Amino acid sequence: FNRQFLIFFPWREGQRTIASHSTFTCEPIGLRMCQDLPYNTTFMPNLLNHYDQQTAALAMEPFHPMVNLQCSEDLRMFLCALYAPVCMEYGRVSMPCRALCHRAKRDCHKLMEMFGVTWPDEIECSRFPDCDEPYPRAVDLQTSVDPTDISPMSVQRDYGFWCPRELKMEPDLGYSFLGTRDCSAPCPNMYFQRPELTFARYFIGVVSIVCLSATLFTFLTFLIDVTRFRYPERPIIFYAVCYMMVSLVFFLGFLLEDRVACNAANPAQYRAATVTQGSHNKVCSLFFMVLYFFTMAGSVWWVILTITWFLAAVPKWGSEAIEKKALLFHTCAWGLPGCLTVALLALNKIEGDGVSGVCFVGLYDVTALRWFLLAPLCLNVAVGVSLLLVGIVALNRVRMEIPLEKENQDKLVKFMIRIGVFSVLYLVPLLTVISCYLYEHSNRAVWETTWVQERCRDYHIPCPYQVEQTSHPDLTLFLIKYMMMLVVGIPSVFWVGSKKTCYEWASFLKGRRRKDGVNESRQVLQEPDFAQSLLRDHHTPIIRKSRGTSTQGTSTHASSTHLAILEDKAGSVHSKTSYHGSLHRSRDGRYTPCSYRGGEERTIPPHSSMPHLDHPLSTHSSLHRLESQSRHNSQRDLSVASPTLITHGTSSGRVANDDDNGASA
Repeated sequence: FNRQFLIFFPWREGQRTIASHSTFTCEPIGLRMCQDLPYNTTFMPNLLNHYDQQTAALAMEPFHPMVNLQCSEDLRMFLCALYAPVCMEYGRVSMPCRALCHRAKRDCHKLMEMFGVTWPDEIECSRFPDCDEPYPRAVDLQTSVDPTDISPMSVQRDYGFWCPRELKMEPDLGYSFLGTRDCSAPCPNMYFQRPELTFARYFIGVVSIVCLSATLFTFLTFLIDVTRFRYPERPIIFYAVCYMMVSLVFFLGFLLEDRVACNAANPAQYRAATVTQGSHNKVCSLFFMVLYFFTMAGSVWWVILTITWFLAAVPKWGSEAIEKKALLFHTCAWGLPGCLTVALLALNKIEGDGVSGVCFVGLYDVTALRWFLLAPLCLNVAVGVSLLLVGIVALNRVRMEIPLEKENQDKLVKFMIRIGVFSVLYLVPLLTVISCYLYEHSNRAVWETTWVQERCRDYHIPCPYQVEQTSHPDLTLFLIKYMMMLVVGIPSVFWVGSKKTCYEWASFLKGRRRKDGVNESRQVLQEPDFAQSLLRDHHTPIIRKSRGTSTQGTSTHASSTHLAILEDKAGSVHSKTSYHGSLHRSRDGRYTPCSYRGGEERTIPPHSSMPHLDHPLSTHSSLHRLESQSRHNSQRDLSVASPTLITHGTSSGRVANDDDNGASA
């Protein structure tokens, strides 16, 4: 039966079976058009994918005028042979002949054009066997049985999922639902009732407003002073921008309700509201591209943030050195999500979300959920957490093993706490979203089977048979998922929130621009004491130097047996303190080492390159005193100082080792 059925009706092939079973039974013919035939029993589903006679009667309505006007004596019998075929024993089916089809179509062709009725493709005459016999044949009537003689459970048949007429879509749109082509899920949602969806929509709207406000505040704070947030913390700004766009899309979905995510109902064609799929809806496609692209980009920017922290903490890269890799960071952060977005558009995997009102991926397609959501997010979490842990361990080693000054110790501890809290605030929501996706992935099949079992009689489709497990999704699960998708962008406020931010906003609102020094978190990673301590001799004391504002684009580590404070020779009013070592330049252009004096510690005020003048002397006398003092100190200290000083990563990149010239200088 199945082989002969698929030969003439191949569109049935390819429909997915979801454990749906029904019984083969002969039932009395109830169609008004098919009364008083040579036979009085039929079977359902019929040959045209109608599960019951009520659905078949709706499909036959366009032909009623032609049958009533008797345009052809063969039309009525031909239609009944398809919509209410004669019932025989299980495994046999009788098909009308091709000649019968040709006569009915030829005789009623003009009348059908007058009524605007077209001959359906599924009953084209070429689909039927090439014969010229009446219907039903004599052998069909001999084997026909009375419906009262057959038990309803005598024979089991596997029908699979039949797409209801209300959910059918145009063939060229590429829709698919439960493995059946040209079918779409009901809208707004197949699992929840309208009151539940209304509550969920307002909940998502409120959370999206909060997230939009937080991320917008972060971005505007950056715009007030773009030089404040440099690498390694600059990715936080781009991360905030990504989730600002994500929250904006959810907010627009809240405003538009289900006008974008759903196709409108069409009662004239017996079609209910269905979920939008594919790229034919331009607004839905735009929502999907923005939402998916920035969701993936935000995840990648977090990974890049952990990379920059790793580079700053482990190999001790400076701000400028990391910034040189900015082009590579932007290529990865925007290029990889862009490739995934284009791939999903090409595969036509866009799906409307009746709960939030947006369009996304993986809402009904489990394969897309697995490869385009779970796989990228899990990979980003694994890489980011690994780099983050390595960086924190490196910073903790600096704190535990190297004796830093109390001020730097406090700053380092504060910076590590900020990194830890920020990472927890990001990872907890993201891991919750991944858990929700995994839960959906593992329970989707049970939810679908339960939905088919509950709605099969309403849609007149085969009901599942011997269902072992039923389950309904919990609305709370979906609310947690949407909330965490938005909350994951809020931790950016934690990073920019400080007194300095308040001062900047106050100055901005008052029309003044406040100039500040180096950002504190970046300054901690670039602290000279940290750089000196990594490779120094542990028996050598650390001499505190003024804080630099630049690393000259190289790694900021240095070592020497004696580290001291650099003071330029007299006459150099704009001389600067070296970041990596202590060199003194003589008049002939050579570099000689300067040493420090015992436990004495000279402090140069931050953000200043000149020593503080205690008395209001003239410029000439001040410079003269500085020159004399510098020469005296150099000649005295060189008698006990080591003649060799190694510098790493300085802007000059030289090694000074000249005792004679240093003494003469």
